[in-house]
Amino acid sequence: MATEVSSEDPKMEPNSEHIIAPLQEPEAENVTAQEIAQENKEIDEEDNIVSSSPKPETNLISDLKESEKQALSEFKSKIDEAILLNKLFQETKEKEKEVVITSPKDGEEKDQKEKPAIVDEEKVEKSEAEVENEVVDAIQEVTKEEEHVAKLDAATEEKANPEKAEPVIHVDQDIALWGVPLLASKGDNRTDVVLLKILRAREFRVNDAYEMLRNILKWRKENKIDSILDEEIDVDLTLFAYVEGNDRSGHPVCYNNFVVLGNEEMINGKTFEEKREKYIRGRIQLMEKAIQKLDFTADGVCTLLQINDLKNTPLPTRKDIRSASKKAVELFQDNYPEFVVKNIFINVPFWYYAYSALFAPSLSQRTRNKFVYARSTRVLDTLLKYIAPSQIPIQYGGLKRDKDSDFSVSDEANEVFIKSGAQEIIEIPAPQVGNAIMWDVMVSGWEVDYKEEFVPADESSYTIIVQKSRRISLQDGTIRNAFTNKEPGKIVISIENGAFKKKRVLYRYKIKTTPASSSSS
Repeated sequence: MATEVSSEDPKMEPNSEHIIAPLQEPEAENVTAQEIAQENKEIDEEDNIVSSSPKPETNLISDLKESEKQALSEFKSKIDEAILLNKLFQETKEKEKEVVITSPKDGEEKDQKEKPAIVDEEKVEKSEAEVENEVVDAIQEVTKEEEHVAKLDAATEEKANPEKAEPVIHVDQDIALWGVPLLASKGDNRTDVVLLKILRAREFRVNDAYEMLRNILKWRKENKIDSILDEEIDVDLTLFAYVEGNDRSGHPVCYNNFVVLGNEEMINGKTFEEKREKYIRGRIQLMEKAIQKLDFTADGVCTLLQINDLKNTPLPTRKDIRSASKKAVELFQDNYPEFVVKNIFINVPFWYYAYSALFAPSLSQRTRNKFVYARSTRVLDTLLKYIAPSQIPIQYGGLKRDKDSDFSVSDEANEVFIKSGAQEIIEIPAPQVGNAIMWDVMVSGWEVDYKEEFVPADESSYTIIVQKSRRISLQDGTIRNAFTNKEPGKIVISIENGAFKKKRVLYRYKIKTTPASSSSS
């Protein structure tokens, strides 16, 4: 019997993209029953994953507390006043007036204490009134003289510089932040959303929020951030940071790869500072591109989901690297407040838990509450809480490939669980002859026995082995294979879980009808 098998090798392509974590030890080794039970409990809790997407704080005014509404109202009034009076960029510190107090000499003070105060009250009142009038008259004379001199000086200067005119104060009512006007009287509903971000970053302390806003605007003006999207920055961020896809709630997902800290070319030499500045500016540009995807509406998407990959990240033994990392964290926290709904760290090494404690004092409690950590064996399970499998890149155990012409993010995956010591059978129907069948399969943590077969509908026909049984390790990543049938039947995928932990299986398939199959039917 003739059978045609896809030319695509069922084995994984030898590409580093498929490696999502270092090879782990066999699961049964050094694993206690309590740890296994905890692992299975965590997976059980994730069975209903769709409802686990992070929920940002409300931006609806009706849902705010009364104190928060009052703070927002005061903040808007303060900003409106500053813009209309052209004081938003002026320093708020006022010069203290110097007061000179003269005290009597010691001898005089002593004499005054010794002499009895016997005076005529009417004379005192008269003398005080006379003194007050004399002071007022003197002040008026001096003021008139100063005004006269000032007019003469102005006239002289105008004759000397006829082209120099009196400066005209221009009030810019179009001041905006991330494309959103700050003047509330313009009636843009997005203004409240932007101002709430800043208020939340400062725990709804209006004066602190106002200073933060001023500092953000000043920083953006000094560093020309509003035009950064038009810049060509000489740094390739492709491997280090990129925005790809959305989470289950529609938040854009930003991936950061900290392997850059182990790049010898990047961190060595005298040009480290220059490279660091280019990298940070490139990262700012990427952040601005991601913000372009937000709508800033009260019930819309106003935040990002960040995935930070710490795989192969070296120990931060160099002081300059630690300092640069800290400055970068502070820069984004100070100038992009409340833009991250969750900060997920994956492939976390053990040493990072201690190292991250060094940054804790420089981070607000609100920021720390958004952190999620996942070791290498829990990467896929953690990401699935927030992102659909079709949106997770294959290097992290998902099904999304670059420039994939066979599947799209709209091709959702099916999900099943395999208990410890059990076997799962996945069947893909192929009722028509000549169908081109393609499928993706992913198992969380892998370390399972895997086999693919084509079973004909005719029991007298032979079963065809598409992929012989083999052990699939964590390094193999997502499997994609294809088969074209010459007779009706079905694809049967067998997955046997010999480990002590429950496994999650994700799979999807697509059947393409060829011209030959259409004509035969």
